[in-house]
Amino acid sequence: MSAPRVVVLHGVNLDQLGVRDPAVYGSQTLSDLEAAISGFARDLGIRSVVFEQTNFEGEYVELLHKTRDTADALILNPGAWTHYSWAIRDALEIAGHPAVEVHLSDVQAREEWRRHSVISELCIGTISGKGADGYREALELLLHHEAPAAG
Repeated sequence: MSAPRVVVLHGVNLDQLGVRDPAVYGSQTLSDLEAAISGFARDLGIRSVVFEQTNFEGEYVELLHKTRDTADALILNPGAWTHYSWAIRDALEIAGHPAVEVHLSDVQAREEWRRHSVISELCIGTISGKGADGYREALELLLHHEAPAAG
């Protein structure tokens, strides 16, 4: 995929970065994180990155629906919804875009309930525990992803 339009969807509580448990999530605010992602995108030649954040599950679903017309690829960090929101999973499937799941913290090293993702099987990759650098890795993965041949 060359120069995709990428939508980054931040989920529940990500607006609290910088306040919420800095030992786990770091000291960057959501604005800091988005500035870093924009810089990564520029460095990689990605033409468009749009950011959305919501603490409302239904709104997250609606944002995914809208990406059908506004994006070529997605980066998702649904927060806690990752572990149980079948509605978000279904909306991701409807969107039909290559997607990468990203988590700032290492969810596999945390509580048992955080180790399961209902969206991972729909994603081309999952990146966890790399902080903001995980988003750079996600962008690189999307750039090198080959769309399946029509058949």
